[in-house]
Amino acid sequence: MRQKSIAFHTLGCKLNYSETSTISRMMEAAGYTKKSFEEEADVYVINTCSVTENADKECKQLVRRIQRKAPEAMVVITGCYAQLKPTEIAEIPGVDLVLGAAEKFNIITHINNFTKGDSTKICSCDIEDVKDFTSTYSEGDRTRTFLKVQDGCNYNCSFCTIPMARGESRSDTIENVLENIKAIGEAGSKEIVLTGINLGDFESNQQNFTSLVNAIEAANTLVNRFRISSIEPNLLTDEIITTVANSKKWMPHFHIPLQSGSNRILGLMRRRYKREVYTARVQRIKEIMPHCCIGVDVIVGFPGESEEDFQETFQFLHDLDVSYLHVFTYSERADTLAASMPNAVPINIRNERNKILRNLSYKKMEYFLQQHINTNRPVLWEKFNKNGKMEGYTDNYLRAEMMYNDSLAGEIADYAIQ
Repeated sequence: MRQKSIAFHTLGCKLNYSETSTISRMMEAAGYTKKSFEEEADVYVINTCSVTENADKECKQLVRRIQRKAPEAMVVITGCYAQLKPTEIAEIPGVDLVLGAAEKFNIITHINNFTKGDSTKICSCDIEDVKDFTSTYSEGDRTRTFLKVQDGCNYNCSFCTIPMARGESRSDTIENVLENIKAIGEAGSKEIVLTGINLGDFESNQQNFTSLVNAIEAANTLVNRFRISSIEPNLLTDEIITTVANSKKWMPHFHIPLQSGSNRILGLMRRRYKREVYTARVQRIKEIMPHCCIGVDVIVGFPGESEEDFQETFQFLHDLDVSYLHVFTYSERADTLAASMPNAVPINIRNERNKILRNLSYKKMEYFLQQHINTNRPVLWEKFNKNGKMEGYTDNYLRAEMMYNDSLAGEIADYAIQ
């Protein structure tokens, strides 16, 4: 009997990549041969995202590509967009299975029980069904591994659909996280990035995220480097900052969502802090780790954001000792409180504000880089040969590049920043 083949395509965040990687390993263990998405396969799985503005458009384009090269293939859609808009996805010509968040890890059963030509099947897209935590991590694609330790969110920010797509906050156990770290280390990965939807809300057996950070710090691991992917400012404790500052394992790099530098807009967004809390976190980090890289998420064009609000955000970020910005242009999301708020900002103004903050981000990163000229920092070099060159990141997340050296691929080595 011919072995069936499967191909994957992932849209969105690192959490999605870790989940796709785990589903891929499950399918290979079940006897499927993994293929590139560009190749012809028997089954195609698209893991979708709800944050991207054109989620439906991207999904339709990918399905059309599959139909052109492999019209008889089975097409499975899962992920956040599938959870939020299952009926809409089921109506896309060529889609066979739509798996909600509660069923994505039962994919083998659903594929085995489905026959091509049956009507499109939607499986468990009721968010109330999402109760369990499934441990996932990426493998083989890069030198760094993304390890999911938390999923879901209880915060209900007014602009966000994630609680509807991912369910309530739930976490792995610290014991299982350490077991996964052991397996990842034995597979040869040199760096692990902890990921989650609201990572700082990690809670297991009355132990919190600070407990997890300390447990990893104390553990005897083969992995040399750990990063926190993103953490809310109100959940970033002084103990976490101090542990990272005193650690050789935890990299001096934080990514802390802000979303707005205006307290008025933060209130409308239903964020759980004011800008003064954010300032205090950044000042504390820089006080004990001047070399630490700090990234910021910020949204422009939120309903009711006046020019004064935007200028307040710009000035706040301009004066703050942060290293780079991830700038998002606000876009309306169905079934969110913000979508029905008055005083929508015109699209052209949203886009203009995005450009202004992206330009500020470029200047921030240039300034951060200049502070490290003529210093040495450890770099984890990627294994890929890009036109005779190799890339990597320093411990504090500065991008490095040099001529390809096979002996350094996948290794950590000191690098002179020039």
